[in-house]
Amino acid sequence: MTDPKTAQSHETVTAGADTAGMTQADFLKAPLPDPVEMPDIDPTGPGRFINRELSWLGFNWRVLEEAENPRVPLLERVRFLSISASNLDEFYTVRVAGLRELTQAGNTTPAADGLTPAQQLSQIDAVARELMAAQQRVLGELRTEMDAKGIHIVGRPDLTDADRAHLREVFLDQVFPILSPLAIDPAHPFPFIANLGYCLALQLEKPRGKEGGLQALLPIPQQIDRFVALPAEPGEHRFILLEELLLLHLDALFPGYTASDHFGFRVLRDSDLELEEEAEDLVREFEVALKRRRRGEVVRLTISAGAPEKLKGIVMRELHVRGDEIVELDGMVGVVDTKELVLDARPDLLWPSYTPRVPERVQDHDGDMFAAIRQKDMLLHHPYETFDMVIRFLRQAAMDPDVVAIKNTLYRTSRNSPIVEALCEAAEDGKSVTALVELKARFDEAANIRQSRRLERAGAHVVYGFLEWKTHAKIAQVVRREGNRLVTYSHWGTGNYHPITAKIYTDLSLFTCDAALGRDAAKVFNYLSGYAYPEGLENIAISPHTLKSSLLEMLEKEIEHARAGRPAQAWVKMNSLIEPDIIDALYRAGQAGVKIDLVIRGICGIRPGVTGLSENIRVKSIVGRFLEHSRIICFGNGHGLPHPKARVFMSSADWMGRNLNRRIEHLVEIRNDTVKAQIVSQIMAANLADVAQSWVMQPDGHFVREPVPEGEFAFNCHRFFMENPSLSGRGSAGAADVPVLTHGRDD
Repeated sequence: MTDPKTAQSHETVTAGADTAGMTQADFLKAPLPDPVEMPDIDPTGPGRFINRELSWLGFNWRVLEEAENPRVPLLERVRFLSISASNLDEFYTVRVAGLRELTQAGNTTPAADGLTPAQQLSQIDAVARELMAAQQRVLGELRTEMDAKGIHIVGRPDLTDADRAHLREVFLDQVFPILSPLAIDPAHPFPFIANLGYCLALQLEKPRGKEGGLQALLPIPQQIDRFVALPAEPGEHRFILLEELLLLHLDALFPGYTASDHFGFRVLRDSDLELEEEAEDLVREFEVALKRRRRGEVVRLTISAGAPEKLKGIVMRELHVRGDEIVELDGMVGVVDTKELVLDARPDLLWPSYTPRVPERVQDHDGDMFAAIRQKDMLLHHPYETFDMVIRFLRQAAMDPDVVAIKNTLYRTSRNSPIVEALCEAAEDGKSVTALVELKARFDEAANIRQSRRLERAGAHVVYGFLEWKTHAKIAQVVRREGNRLVTYSHWGTGNYHPITAKIYTDLSLFTCDAALGRDAAKVFNYLSGYAYPEGLENIAISPHTLKSSLLEMLEKEIEHARAGRPAQAWVKMNSLIEPDIIDALYRAGQAGVKIDLVIRGICGIRPGVTGLSENIRVKSIVGRFLEHSRIICFGNGHGLPHPKARVFMSSADWMGRNLNRRIEHLVEIRNDTVKAQIVSQIMAANLADVAQSWVMQPDGHFVREPVPEGEFAFNCHRFFMENPSLSGRGSAGAADVPVLTHGRDD
């Protein structure tokens, strides 16, 4: 442990003593790099911003490059490949679909960076094609490595007689009953292919001497695994692709025909929702909109290489796809399905298992969440501290006879959500339960409608917030009768109430019975349910009303400190930073002398390290075992960082236009000393010191990860958090117990 006096003052936090050399990724120790002259960038022009869409594609390149990282276990690298493909699918169905609509409507309004929708589409197409080609290359490399580890993907020529007999049985028992082979002729019009639908297009012929050909489609069911297991020796795993199985058994689907040609194709459709502004019944409107989404226009058609022109032309015509909307792949169509190869049966090729901690303080109180929170505020860092504590908090509230009311926002949650179950139990037990269910949570709309119906049947009050704004704030409120008074316990989170994603997303959960935060929570819920504007908020700011202006004011205060010669500094951790007014405020602050370190996982529109614009600004992105998701803001407040008098905040909002201007979000100031020390000197310091998983942003917008020589120690913030308990969850520790930023070496 560090010296208690040093730790308590928050003045020094150091990375492990055996960190080799100086690296620009270590923002705690490395000095600011020399700024770069960029004469083509006008500090007042659109070039000061990085394009949002191209920045996102850059992030997905970093995800894909983790699939090539030799420090990552082999099957986890396969998982990263699948994630990069899934990310790109969603990007097309939402972001590209929106730009496509603008272009088709003749909209030429430039984005903040100066690119029109058409120009963005052109650049996106070029980068995305490179990315998809890289995915195929990486898949080939991973297949070679998997072969060496006993995991084989075989083709039809590699099958033995025993394999063929096994596959015949699998086909007849598990596949054939749900297939729908579809002829294409005047009596059989071209069928509707849903979003993410994958099909084989077939040119079929009669045996020689017999007349008559046939063109047909064979949709590949999404209900069946794409990789079909084959018999294998102990310790070995063999698979064949489902489409190969189908081609092997076309005689059973089209008796009397043989396939003279074929190709596979996969459809992506516009998946954005359009709602009527004056919808009288929001739930019913969403149900109708979801049906419209399924029939959205095709925005990308991916086909296997070598498709016959005539057959390809039919598919293009029937799907209304232009040539520039087709991507031809020499390899596997639908790389996202490689996630099926991440085998639990091969733990030797996965991350070592990790069991999240139960906070010591909760154990000290025999699992009583209310008693643990009454002792003092508690901040849990997920997934290192188990999300089960959030579930326990609400379950305990549901069963506690002294609890009179529970309120909860639900943006995303799991299908069989234990949180929804707890809320239903509380309502059925006669407690006053209010649930804010956000129907506009993209791709979770249908699930949220089901949850809202279930809550209503249990007797809960279900509200949907605002038609024009999403409610993205993460708040739970429990009102408990204690003696002759009511005490409010509240939970403020940076992530969703989703127990599955909470195992891989890094997020913060603040539990408190602070009366001011309890009053703030009550006012926000009253606003969501009754549109009563929350006057007199004591410890929080909310968007779209006060959050952005509060951030701008605090940046201006840092500028004042810098001009007065006082230490001026800001540490920020976000998923995305793209809002122009915030970026310009950061530029002004940096030019005034404020030292700004940004940890931005994904989209980043700011240019760091440019002479005359951003000399005092650095940006890094962390991509690793867990998905960085927490939003944290620290201002030196005239004392620099780290320091006990710094102002520290956690938030549900990224710094994007939608979060700051069109959503209900929260920004919570942290006042408890131990929680403050945990965020500043533990969580933020570790993120800033990370080397192993960090990519440093360059002035031109691309990111660079410095290679770590084989065998050398590289500080990894995820490893650090896995090995060290959080301060506020410990039974006897306080702000003086900040651990040194180091961790065990790899075996």
